[in-house]
Amino acid sequence: MKSKTRSSPISNLKWLIPGMGVKRWLALLAFGVTLMGLGAVYFIVVLYRGGILPRGLYRVLTLQFLSPWGRIGAAVILSLAAIGLALYQLGKSTLTPFLQTGGVPLADAVYHHRRLEQGPRIVVIGGGHGLSTLLRGLKEHTSNITAIITVADDGGSSGRLRRELNLPPPGDFRNCIAALSNDEALTTQLLQYRFGFSMNGKKGSNGELAGHSFGNLYIAAMTGITGSFEKGLEHTSQVLAIQGQILPSTLADVTLVADVREQSSQVGELHRVAGESQIPKTDGLIEQVYLIPEHAPAYPAAVRAILTAQLVVLGPGSLYTSILPNLLVRGIRQALNTTPAQVIYVCNVANQSGETDNFDTAEYVQALEHHIGRGIIDSVLANNAIPDNGNSSSTKFVQPVKLGHVQMVTRDLIDKSVPWQHNSKKLAKAVLSFIKRER
Repeated sequence: MKSKTRSSPISNLKWLIPGMGVKRWLALLAFGVTLMGLGAVYFIVVLYRGGILPRGLYRVLTLQFLSPWGRIGAAVILSLAAIGLALYQLGKSTLTPFLQTGGVPLADAVYHHRRLEQGPRIVVIGGGHGLSTLLRGLKEHTSNITAIITVADDGGSSGRLRRELNLPPPGDFRNCIAALSNDEALTTQLLQYRFGFSMNGKKGSNGELAGHSFGNLYIAAMTGITGSFEKGLEHTSQVLAIQGQILPSTLADVTLVADVREQSSQVGELHRVAGESQIPKTDGLIEQVYLIPEHAPAYPAAVRAILTAQLVVLGPGSLYTSILPNLLVRGIRQALNTTPAQVIYVCNVANQSGETDNFDTAEYVQALEHHIGRGIIDSVLANNAIPDNGNSSSTKFVQPVKLGHVQMVTRDLIDKSVPWQHNSKKLAKAVLSFIKRER
């Protein structure tokens, strides 16, 4: 049975909270109704004095059978009751079909929306599942979120669409859209549905669609309809009613390249690996990553978001293949160096095989600063709740190690059910605590 939205008296009082944008219009409505009432009174008096209105009816209409204060009180009570009932029924009749508040009273839904609108302006930079986890937590506190995503992905469904349709890889954008949507559970199932599997999860055949996720195809289709990838993202975000905006760091067709030092070789020779999907598969230590072309222009809206932010968050996510591809875009790096906002780096809970094997937090920061220089990162947020058997299993947890020139903040950030991942609520709360800190 479909649940009905019911308003309680306490819930309805939220209409009177400052910032709801309601009281001023109620006052204007009351002023208009008062003027209309005065006009009606003058009309009755004119009819009576002209002999058109009988005296008995005139006494009833003007409440002459009550005392002066009684007439005033009765008029006020009746008018407020009529206005309140009319507004309630009008709102119920006209707005309910268009509102999807999940059984939440309308006043609560509007209050929540207004509170999020007044939240801090936060920019998050990265890609992959780590960034989605952070966005999922932040959207409960603010709708002023801008996610800046890498376009260097060249593997899987995203890579195929990139090569075949000549558009930026949609995979990381799809994950962030799902994380920021209002009805996340259903939207995530829809966007993450991957063709080639039957309803029971077993592999099927779906021909050329096999391996593609619905979300990637949806963004590709919206790009074709609107004529550009950025407009496709914008309209997709509107259709799915996401909290915030999602932007590419650049619209250039970039390739991520890494210089990798071979561990198997006695002299440790360097060799170059091209392609974001190929870098983690290479046996060796990543020493440097590059973008080709080197001078890819930054997406202007992404630069503006960084310059006007109250807080900029790098990560969490794969260091070399999710975070650094954004920071290697010169315009993004210059904006980070210029913004008055505090810039924090959220370190991963666990190391990623093929990229950051056995790294501690200090090595993560050193790798970042090796590519973008010192002075951009103000603080590091790291997890300190490492399980007792943390580094005795296949999962290698990142040990928090301080650096002298960067502030280190440690918290319990892990998800108890999957301890190698961040908990979205814990992470969001820890990130928001930096809003109160001065740069």
